[in-house]
Amino acid sequence: MPTITSLFVLAALGAAVAASPLASASSSSAFPGSTAKVPGLNAVAKAAGKLYFGTATDNPELNDTAYTTILDNNRQFGQITPANSMKWDATEPSPGNFTFEGGDVIRDLAKGNGQILRGHNCVWYSQLPDWVAFGNFTFDELIAIVENHCGTLVGHYRGQISLSTTCSNRLVLTTPIVFTFARQMPGMLLMALNDDGTFREDIFFNVTGTAYIPAALRAAREADPHAKLYINDYNIEGTGNKSTALQNLIKELKKDGVPIDGVGFQCHFEVGGVPSTLVENFRAFEALGVEFAVTELDVRMTLPETDELLEQQKEDYQTVVEACLAVPACVGVTIWDFTDKYSWVPGAFPGWGAACPWDENLVKKPAYDGIVIGFEDH
Repeated sequence: MPTITSLFVLAALGAAVAASPLASASSSSAFPGSTAKVPGLNAVAKAAGKLYFGTATDNPELNDTAYTTILDNNRQFGQITPANSMKWDATEPSPGNFTFEGGDVIRDLAKGNGQILRGHNCVWYSQLPDWVAFGNFTFDELIAIVENHCGTLVGHYRGQISLSTTCSNRLVLTTPIVFTFARQMPGMLLMALNDDGTFREDIFFNVTGTAYIPAALRAAREADPHAKLYINDYNIEGTGNKSTALQNLIKELKKDGVPIDGVGFQCHFEVGGVPSTLVENFRAFEALGVEFAVTELDVRMTLPETDELLEQQKEDYQTVVEACLAVPACVGVTIWDFTDKYSWVPGAFPGWGAACPWDENLVKKPAYDGIVIGFEDH
């Protein structure tokens, strides 16, 4: 899942042009395609008052010129998240040996395109190098390791990542409390919770209890005092035990003076499975005094695709976007890559796929129209 993330606002986009869907499907397949004629999803999102509409990407995909032609269009995408190149195994493969080449490539791409960069991530229980995952640490040793890793990663991108509409050089650290199970889901800083609201037993919790969470957040804040810190997780989108547990954690962190600025809702959904309590839950987090974002949206379906599944997927994307619009604290929406060609879903969920708004041939699907309609509802 997603991990702690940082954002880097690199250039202002021009004024967005209001969207106006027209007929004329663009799909080359037997299935219906998009009929929307708009400047791009980011342009539509900004016209609706949001900071950005973005996508995840990964370094191997950047060799696909047809793909990057779409990715580089900042009217389509105003924000980019590196799916893997800022995670622990990629940035500190051995103790104290930091490598930022992969993350820097995506940072430079975003900078050149005038796009926000969201960092991903600082701390997550998955995609750890063996020296962390299987280390035999004392409490003090592991806290020091977490602090050093978070501080070094955030410090490397200090002043280069921003999610603020008023400050152009503000680091947004999306620290996800990302609790994933067997599936590989991108997270931000910390994924710490099980679905029942209890803390996940991993190397960090087993050695330090919950102490690693404030340690990571404080180290990030010290590395960049202007950093905006997020907790990012999955299965917190609707009301329930996990959402309540995260709200309680945020209250405790704020009470203890630990820096926490926002929440990332990953939003990895199944077709027809968007929670009916999405807006209610978003408002509960807004009431805590934090902002939030939809950070990893995709809507997977059982294969093969059908017209009916694609229509429901369109409605699901529309529902999520409308929920973000309904709550002012929602700053933007990010999809977890924009094309089925590079989706993580088939590898994690055999028999499932077609989760993205573009198909494997980089043709827009009805889901694209759902996003446009959702933003236009404002």
